[in-house]
Amino acid sequence: MLIDFNNLNINQLSFNTEFEKKVGSFLQEWISESETVKVQTSGSTGAPKIFDIEKKKMINSAVMTCNFLGLKEGDTALLCLPVEYISGKMMVVRSVQRKLKLIVAEPSLQPVENLEEEIDFCAMTPLQVEHSLDKLHLIKNLIIGGAAVSESLKNEIHQINPGASNRIFETYGMSETLSHIALRQIMPVAKEYFTAFENVSVSLDERGCMKIFAPAVNAEVLQTNDLVEIKKGNQFRFLGRIDNVINSGGAKIFPELLEALVKKEIPNESVFIGLQDESLGQKLVLVIEGEPSEVLKDSISKIPFEKNFHRPKEILFISGIPRTPNGKVNRIELCKIISEN
Repeated sequence: MLIDFNNLNINQLSFNTEFEKKVGSFLQEWISESETVKVQTSGSTGAPKIFDIEKKKMINSAVMTCNFLGLKEGDTALLCLPVEYISGKMMVVRSVQRKLKLIVAEPSLQPVENLEEEIDFCAMTPLQVEHSLDKLHLIKNLIIGGAAVSESLKNEIHQINPGASNRIFETYGMSETLSHIALRQIMPVAKEYFTAFENVSVSLDERGCMKIFAPAVNAEVLQTNDLVEIKKGNQFRFLGRIDNVINSGGAKIFPELLEALVKKEIPNESVFIGLQDESLGQKLVLVIEGEPSEVLKDSISKIPFEKNFHRPKEILFISGIPRTPNGKVNRIELCKIISEN
């Protein structure tokens, strides 16, 4: 279905599918007299939570994104993310705020499968992008969020070369920042650092984890567990989550950095975990999604890891890596599965 927010009469809209009805329910909540809406967290780092967010702060977030991307009234956007989460809700709010024409598509691995005409804006998860490479040339501005964009996916995007006029960004954010507060360009030129939006400041705590102050969307200084390297005040490079750090024989290992190296060499989803070990404390293990393969093991053996202790002590294969409802790797569940088996 198509919702034209430049000429909206919600009472004339027909919401037919279950997803369309959820969008309609959120729209009713948005135009209600309440100053807040309810948002659910993804549950990727703990139990899912539901909390209230002020509408005016969601509008502020929408303005920052629309201004950065240069979206204007009458542009076309595509919603293909669940509206239970902030990612989907913010796509609707951006469309309301900037009076966009919003195409509502059922969230799936191939959300743009039936797309035939060019659109101005879309947000997807990495998994959705991976299954939509043949349609990326139809999206003028694409933001990818919900999980880190793997090196292998970046390579695939560059190989298909959507077009000089197409822009693709990786997002950085969380529910508490109302979607993202920084973007890193993937296309047409790949950038190493995220750039925070205007009026967003970032700093480090004593652990090296980032603190975010974005008063337009959250009055509090947000303390993250993300280890980062800051450059030029408003640019930063993500190193990994401190709660994912593996302590093996006294050495601290950032699994996300190792995963980026591995994904440059093999196409399979790969996750480093730390399993309990009597001598090392935690043993570094690489879990690969797919059938057992000596070819993949051989490729990994040739990777020039910076440190010898970065090389996995064991490589395991699993038919499917567990994920949260919005597509993030569920490391806690993965460790549990591997430990029990």
